[in-house]
Amino acid sequence: MEKSAKRELTFKILYSLQIKKEVNEEEIQLFLEDNNLKERDKKEIEEDISNINLNLQEIQNKISANLKDNWTIDRISKIDNALLTLAIYEILYKKIPFKVAINEVVELAKKYGGDASSSFINGVLANIVKELNIE
Repeated sequence: MEKSAKRELTFKILYSLQIKKEVNEEEIQLFLEDNNLKERDKKEIEEDISNINLNLQEIQNKISANLKDNWTIDRISKIDNALLTLAIYEILYKKIPFKVAINEVVELAKKYGGDASSSFINGVLANIVKELNIE
């Protein structure tokens, strides 16, 4: 399975977790089984979800710290939040090149988000990359 397709499935799980506000391993397993994944791909997605949940507070803090002054994380759509979470996880923990991570989630934002999602996500992630001083 292509990395982009795995990233999209990971995003869908993250979005679902934001809606339900809890991690339900059984539902994650059913979702992955419904997508007929190879065992290797399934394990990678499970590992990513687990690692994101372990680092979720730090990731959410990064998002909050890089919003405009009058914005709070609660104002962000769940789709945009899930995409930002995924990109920050990939940049910080998977060491995916930031240009790849940003481009991929911006494309997902165009597909799943609102009209302003892609530019909003791009702006927040650009601020985070500047803050991290990544080149």
